[in-house]
Amino acid sequence: MEVLFLATLVVLMAAALGSGYPVAFALPGSAIITILLAAATGYVLEGNTDAYFAIGGPTQWLSAGVTNLRGVYWEPERDTLIAIPLFIFMGIMLQRSKIAEDLLVTMAQLFGPVPGGLGISVVVVGALLAATTGIVGATVVAMGLISLPAMMRRGYSNPLATGTIAASGTLGQIIPPSIVLIILADQLASAVDQADTARKVLYREATGEISMPSEYGVVSTSAGDMFLGALVPGLLLVGLYILFILGFALLRPRLAPPVPYEGAYDFKFAGKVALTLIPPLALIFLVLGSIIGGVATVNQAGAIGACGALIMAGYRLHKGGLFTFVPAIIGLISVAVIAYAVANFDTNVKNIDTPEDVQGITIAVAGVAGLLFALLWSGWRTYVTDNTLVEVMIDTAKTTALVFIILLGAAMLTAAFRAFGGEEIVKHFLEGLPGGFWTKFIIVMLVIFVLGFFLDFIEIAVVVVPIVAPILLADPGANVTAVWLGVMIGLNIQTSFLTPPFGFALFYLRGVAPAAVRTIQMYKGVIAFIALQLTALTIVGFNPQLVNYLPARSSLLAETAPPPLNPRLQYCMEEFVHEEFRDNGDAIRAAIAEARQIDLSTVPEDLREDFAEGLDAAEQAFDRMTEMRDVQVRLAEGANAYRPQHLIVRALQRDARQLQAQIDDLQLTINRAQGNQGVISAAETERDALIEERDTLLAQVPETWTEVEADYVAITREDRQARNAYRRMVDQAYRPVRTLREELDSAADLAALQESLTGMIAEVRDLDDAAAGAVFARVADQAALIPDGRAIEAPLRRGAEALTAEAPQRSAAISQIREAFAGLREIGWRVQAQEAIGAQIVAYDAAISDTIGLRQQDRLPREQALYVAACSADHRDISLNF
Repeated sequence: MEVLFLATLVVLMAAALGSGYPVAFALPGSAIITILLAAATGYVLEGNTDAYFAIGGPTQWLSAGVTNLRGVYWEPERDTLIAIPLFIFMGIMLQRSKIAEDLLVTMAQLFGPVPGGLGISVVVVGALLAATTGIVGATVVAMGLISLPAMMRRGYSNPLATGTIAASGTLGQIIPPSIVLIILADQLASAVDQADTARKVLYREATGEISMPSEYGVVSTSAGDMFLGALVPGLLLVGLYILFILGFALLRPRLAPPVPYEGAYDFKFAGKVALTLIPPLALIFLVLGSIIGGVATVNQAGAIGACGALIMAGYRLHKGGLFTFVPAIIGLISVAVIAYAVANFDTNVKNIDTPEDVQGITIAVAGVAGLLFALLWSGWRTYVTDNTLVEVMIDTAKTTALVFIILLGAAMLTAAFRAFGGEEIVKHFLEGLPGGFWTKFIIVMLVIFVLGFFLDFIEIAVVVVPIVAPILLADPGANVTAVWLGVMIGLNIQTSFLTPPFGFALFYLRGVAPAAVRTIQMYKGVIAFIALQLTALTIVGFNPQLVNYLPARSSLLAETAPPPLNPRLQYCMEEFVHEEFRDNGDAIRAAIAEARQIDLSTVPEDLREDFAEGLDAAEQAFDRMTEMRDVQVRLAEGANAYRPQHLIVRALQRDARQLQAQIDDLQLTINRAQGNQGVISAAETERDALIEERDTLLAQVPETWTEVEADYVAITREDRQARNAYRRMVDQAYRPVRTLREELDSAADLAALQESLTGMIAEVRDLDDAAAGAVFARVADQAALIPDGRAIEAPLRRGAEALTAEAPQRSAAISQIREAFAGLREIGWRVQAQEAIGAQIVAYDAAISDTIGLRQQDRLPREQALYVAACSADHRDISLNF
């Protein structure tokens, strides 16, 4: 019966959407009606409202839907809630201020003489508008009104012209900032948690171990990662569009002729191009550059974009005159002043300590005041010019409300889908397919592509993704990242704007196209661009580095980069060190040999012994690396025999688990039947048949499986032990070097402290007790910053206490200075050692820090970070560990 109500839910939703009923009400309405219908049927036929729910009952699932609704409303830190209206405002403001129109006209003049130049200009402008507006409807309408008549007048074929405009207008769905990417990031965040839990269960069932290594976990994503991941695929799509139009124009020049520019390419024209292009490009740089550089979050970048769009609209809508660009100039100067203050001063008002800090805060406040003045002036201009600001705010509110109402409705629908076991049905169907992850992935992509013929991108993102994403992400066979999956789905969803009969880009263009353009010509025109989108989807699918590299690079180079000890980084770091040992091993060994010749007589015995042991460990690190690589070779060879049986046995075990779940459900029905012999008999018959089927499946496990699995697990254990041995060895090799460097680096501070101590006796002689106590405390603070400085700090603290007591004891305080000098002599070896061997220790550290000492660094150096980013950008199959 659960399947019947699941089908009812899907039919109700499809009928409501097909009839044109508002999506915002069709999604939650279908869910509520189906849940209430199932509850009523269960009450009438079984006397139990929970009878026809897979798990729980109507109250649980209705409340789950409400909880999801409240989650969207009451979690203000979610990127979706804050970033979406900001980017929508930015897009509508730029479209209403006719900046899109300026771009189209100027680009047409610039590219016109090139074969297919008008079409290429439309693509370029579509990409620029995608990176600034991201609003498909506004972009398609603007380009349709301006470019389509010009292309038709110049002899462009109607299918090519309309296909180019419609496809270019959809670039805003994949080129960041994109509303689709933000919604997908929001949906994938919860999907990652579910997938990680499912993978841990799978690991425990396969290996029997309680905890799964964190390096096998599913990596989460964010809107910022999605933006970075989609950047290269978006540009790839732009390149494919341009190549297609150029090739078409060269093959059939009559249908896409060049259009010579009637004016002159002089300085005036260059100035016009610069004035048209530089502001949007600067805005793109500020929005995306702030995210890529880790300066701003996606929410903050959205605010930057909204402010930039307001200032640009302020001078574009102005009637002209002497003060046209004054607000924009004030804004630019203010931003420069703020950047200078942040770069050269500590602008945290809580840390004001010196006159220099006050100066920095003053400069920053002046910059902020100037920027606010520029924004208010620009905002006033947009307000008084054709009521633009009010209309933009209203359209922003409408669009934002539409997005969130659909999100809320989808939350209810997802809860109902799970209530009737839909998620489990989909999971069992996908997992039962032969071919592993890629079969499941292709099926999901095909379903999304077909749904794009009928549904909007938001509906697909919020209904389909929460159901299928956890299943795909949990599969260790491909071990794909969430950002890659999100970008692939985003590229696929983009086709929904072009696919007839309900492609929204076609609707928008049909609304502004002249009657001479037939609808069938528009449909013919988008076919080639749909094929190009699918081509881009295929290219990105086979090259995950196009998506994963930029987010990984940004993460590893950011101020908040994970430390090199992070388990997820170890595999790629060890690949880097292996290559360095292979290419530069002789130089590293020579550095170790030279370090043995360093005269450590000025260093305490315990540090000498640790350093010598570290040198021995550094030499052994090469052997440990060799052992680790040998085990890796055997592991790869063992996988050849293990993989075929692993695929067969894990599939049999998976099917057996599904049967066991049905058996458990039937047993529960039998236990609850309460003497109803008919129900018990039918359930027992079905249970026994399933038990027999389960046993038959398990009997198909090859006889050699236990031996093959044991052999591979043994090699896997050796691999883990070899890696751990290598990691312990390099840590042991580098720690003494780091410790000794820290000790020697404190020599300068130690010398300064010695001067302070020397001058203390004369300084405190002429001061009263309270002032003298302050001197003691100041020098004690100075000693506290030095390694092993406790022997100096402690007596100085006691001296300060003696001077500030109710009965000050100056003689006792002076005696504490002598004790401090005694402590200074104990650690004074650092000054002598720094002069004698400091340069040699630094040279040795530099020779091994990026290989043997890599794990002990505070963060990955740039070269290593770029290598690890490139290495981790590829998907690594970890299925044999499950």
